[in-house]
Amino acid sequence: MKRILVSIALFLILFEISAQQVEIQPIVTGVPFLTITADARASGMGDVGVATSVDAFSQQWNPAKFAFAENKMGFSLSYAPYLESLVNDIGLLSANFYTKIDDRSAFATSIRYFTLGEIELRQTAGEDARIVKPNEFSLDGSYSLKLSETFSMAVLGRFISSNLRFPDQTGSGDAQAANTFAVDLAAFYRSREIAYDNFSGRWRAGVNISNLGNKITYDQGGPENFLPTNLKAGVGFDFILDMDNTLSITTEFNKLLVPTPQDFNEDGVINQTDNNEYQNIGFLSGVFQSFGDAPGGFSEELQEITWALGAEYKYQDAFMIRTGYFNESDIKGARKFFSLGAGFKFEAIEVDMSYLFSTSRIPNPLENSLRISLTFNFGEEMFND
Repeated sequence: MKRILVSIALFLILFEISAQQVEIQPIVTGVPFLTITADARASGMGDVGVATSVDAFSQQWNPAKFAFAENKMGFSLSYAPYLESLVNDIGLLSANFYTKIDDRSAFATSIRYFTLGEIELRQTAGEDARIVKPNEFSLDGSYSLKLSETFSMAVLGRFISSNLRFPDQTGSGDAQAANTFAVDLAAFYRSREIAYDNFSGRWRAGVNISNLGNKITYDQGGPENFLPTNLKAGVGFDFILDMDNTLSITTEFNKLLVPTPQDFNEDGVINQTDNNEYQNIGFLSGVFQSFGDAPGGFSEELQEITWALGAEYKYQDAFMIRTGYFNESDIKGARKFFSLGAGFKFEAIEVDMSYLFSTSRIPNPLENSLRISLTFNFGEEMFND
């Protein structure tokens, strides 16, 4: 018999005990599954992806990269277990497909499905359990276009559905899923190959504003939750040592474009009145407000920015080794971890794996879990030098 509710409660207790010495003030959003790294390549480099070279998982990170894809088509699958130390049926499944329309443009689609496993519901201790399976998913479509030989942009549309409510034993109650739409706006730069003294190199840069859309609510007229609107920006460089060996270094910065909860009436505590005022902030106003509303001023605004550094060594485009580090301020969530990854490519098939090592006092729901991705590349290669 599965005990997911008990397991999650134990995890939250551990989280609270670990956080007692640090006052954590995270920004909480709806549908947080959209921020979970699905693919093993990016997770192996410390959750870096907005400015890395193009792959079939670029939809989550920067869809503008697809315009630089070297294959006609690509398809990928990945699975990321969640809270694997406690339960075995919570996880994120991702499927992605892209196709080059021509040498300058591409279309891509993807789906992310997050399952919370089976949960037992009872009104009383003696009654038979009712099994429910809450889940959330998103469905994306993007179009990317090269505006020059080194620069591309993309727009993405996303449908989001969160099915976390169920009718009671009598069948009454609101059981409809909460749905909304969002868009991403992205850009990517990849320089031509540059010859240096002892090696060649290539610069990369990317930016993506993701999940721009109306807030999501589960009750008609009830509280609304901001989407995890996020600004990603990164830069990287490829050290092309020779025909067989390439070392890529990439760094990335992220900031949630969501207002910071605060004590609006300055009575020393965030109460229901403050929450009501927070609810009245529109999603677009919240995007602009998020750059300067931290109660602690500019220093706290900087603490709302996460950073990551990742590296990938590639041998003959057939074997890859990856590592990375991710850092978040102690008062904004305290996610800190190293990651390792590896990839193996044989003709049109690539298999990637990654593992996360938490360095924070607060447990990470993805530690002690192995993420695996599978990619298939089809069609002739379309080189973009």
